[in-house]
Amino acid sequence: MNIAVLVKLAIDTGQLRFDPSTYRPLLDDIPLKISDIDRNALEEAQRLKSFGFSKIYSVTVLTWGPITKRVQEAQSILREILALGADESILIADETTVGADSTYVARLISTAIKKIGDVSLVLAGEASIDRFTSQIPARVSAELGYSYAGFVRKIDFKGDRLIVERDLENFVEVAEVRMPAVIAVTREINTPRLPTLLQIRSAMKKPITIYKSSDLGVTSPVKTPAVSYEGVRVTRKNIIIEGKDMKEKVSKLVEYLISEGVITPKR
Repeated sequence: MNIAVLVKLAIDTGQLRFDPSTYRPLLDDIPLKISDIDRNALEEAQRLKSFGFSKIYSVTVLTWGPITKRVQEAQSILREILALGADESILIADETTVGADSTYVARLISTAIKKIGDVSLVLAGEASIDRFTSQIPARVSAELGYSYAGFVRKIDFKGDRLIVERDLENFVEVAEVRMPAVIAVTREINTPRLPTLLQIRSAMKKPITIYKSSDLGVTSPVKTPAVSYEGVRVTRKNIIIEGKDMKEKVSKLVEYLISEGVITPKR
């Protein structure tokens, strides 16, 4: 009985850079990172492993190009995933996976999970930090025919079932989930730990398997059409507030901010 953790290699939104002439993000040059909430899923997999699971597999589909550069970059990040507790890492990457839509990505992931065999629990972050669609875990559960629960902040075992707490907008829902299951977790479920030096060293000996979509027999890729990516243009109004003294200047500034809707006076 194994656990699979879905790990997205996301664009590092903290390092976004834009072409100053077009305001378009330089996506090919921005480094990748483990999507933040997937770290929580990895941490939870480590905790749950003691409940009779044999191995933790991480499964990743590379959706950002250019493919040659990104595969090399991905392999070093996969070592970090292995240091964080995965026993084996699986990377699915080729030209068809770059820019692939959620349906195709979910089909690749579910096929890889079937290839692993005996996976009874799939964990994932509730969403990735770049596209934040929240679609992949639910689509993977549909492909596998597994139970699904999203926005989970606590997981307990009860026999062959899971008792989960789902963090909904105005209340917490407690639900019983039959295994095998796909569970999408929130940031609140735990606090991911940093790997120890021993874990980092042992990660170098753990296996990484790289598949192309053709190796999995998944064909007919579908791409997500990107209409445009563009940064927010910020222009200054260069308004100068004048007055005979500071009191008058402050008064005019407040009036101007009210007229612009920046602040609202008390009635």
